[in-house]
Amino acid sequence: MIKNNWRRLLNSLWVTIELTLLSFIFSLIIGVILGLFSVSTIKVLRIIASIYVDIIRGIPLMVLAFFIYFGLPGILGFNIPVFIAGVVTLTLNSSAYISEIVRGGIKAIPVGQTEAARSLGLSYTKTMQQIILPQAFKVMAPSFINQFVISLKDTTILSAIGLVELLQAGKIIVARNLQSTMVYFVIAIMYLILITTLTRLARLLDKKVN
Repeated sequence: MIKNNWRRLLNSLWVTIELTLLSFIFSLIIGVILGLFSVSTIKVLRIIASIYVDIIRGIPLMVLAFFIYFGLPGILGFNIPVFIAGVVTLTLNSSAYISEIVRGGIKAIPVGQTEAARSLGLSYTKTMQQIILPQAFKVMAPSFINQFVISLKDTTILSAIGLVELLQAGKIIVARNLQSTMVYFVIAIMYLILITTLTRLARLLDKKVN
């Protein structure tokens, strides 16, 4: 059975990886911006970041996916392709957590470095670009990989809106063959290999940084 469906499983694995990569790239961009907002000297930006993080983290991922795929089209007046809905869902969810990673990474840099840079005449922006962020990103790197792993796992939830990622492909195969044990075992192994590789990479980066 697996031999007859290996192509479907590999294709769905690629969909899972593609979905995770795209959403993580977008969430990284949004998360870094929001993270910078959260440590900004401008109060309005801090409030915006705080509201965004609180709202997104307070909504279960499946509820968010259902709202974007089933609810949002009613507001916009057109349907959203399931893959795009999946990318948007993961992006919104992950960006809130990345924002907190960025905020924590910046806060981990001794405040004395910022004060010293400002006393030398560097602007806040240049201080961030040239001194704080290069150090902070080294601290953040392992956490970014861990968040990527979380996003990879979260793709399984998107099967609820009909996205044919790895788990959904497995469900389809099981429905046709009525043999679930081997199918889910193979899927579990595929996830295990991916996640173990990424987790070890995170540990390696953490050792190099520290």
